[in-house]
Amino acid sequence: MRIGFIGLGNMGNPMVRNLLKHGHTLKVFDIVPALVKPLADLGCETATSAGKCAQEVDVVITMLPSSPHVRRVYQEAHGVLASAAPNTLLIDSSTIDPHTSRDVAMDAMGKGLAMIDAPVSGGTGGAEAGTLTFMVGGTAENFARAKPVLEGMGKNIVHCGDAGNGQVAKICNNMMLAIEMIATAEGMALATKLGMDANVFASIANTSSGRCWSSDTYNPFPGVVPAAPANRGYSGGFGSDLMLKDLTLVTEAAKAAKQPVMLGAAAQQLYQMHSTMGNGALDFSSIIKLYKKD
Repeated sequence: MRIGFIGLGNMGNPMVRNLLKHGHTLKVFDIVPALVKPLADLGCETATSAGKCAQEVDVVITMLPSSPHVRRVYQEAHGVLASAAPNTLLIDSSTIDPHTSRDVAMDAMGKGLAMIDAPVSGGTGGAEAGTLTFMVGGTAENFARAKPVLEGMGKNIVHCGDAGNGQVAKICNNMMLAIEMIATAEGMALATKLGMDANVFASIANTSSGRCWSSDTYNPFPGVVPAAPANRGYSGGFGSDLMLKDLTLVTEAAKAAKQPVMLGAAAQQLYQMHSTMGNGALDFSSIIKLYKKD
């Protein structure tokens, strides 16, 4: 297929490379020229704007930082919706609020365009390896059209229901992840403060009712899980500011839906505090710094 790809950052760049490996023809755009050049060197056509990137392609994929960026790229006067040919398939893999996703999808439908929201899980490692999970919102027909493209970048492609439901799945899952990480950090910090060996306590938790992914696979305490970011100064992984972004999205969505998320709101405030203390660029498991001195 001929694919236009907009947004070539830490996730977009390896996603484009995997699409190239699967034989697709790529046209790319980013507002940062330095991000475009390496892909141009690999044979990608370059566009001078988002709107031009959406022209003369079968599919447009966007990977953008936030809801305002998505609205601007899609809905501005010379943006994607104004530039794409009828029946072009639009795939937004940004993580944004469900309301924005549904609003843009409605505008796309009004212009005769097919659109899905397809946020991802798996981080930069999954993007590079082509093993991302895509959580897809949209019609069954559009999901079927998008699946062969998404399979060039991911391993697990899940249809979550109507437009916006991909975003719902992403932010609700990450809210649960944040809460579980905070609980693991509190438990690990308290157990060691009370004199227990961290590895012994983790082995107990991970074979009993305290077990969760944050504990047995991504433990925030250094020395417990060798491959976890805790053992490399919390570098790499999923940044605390990115987790804060998702928690802010989920608490705003909950407010609009009049649905209580007490632990989600507490998690948002803890990550806000963590970020203001200068830890926003560290992996989200570094939240244990709130409970434990290095």
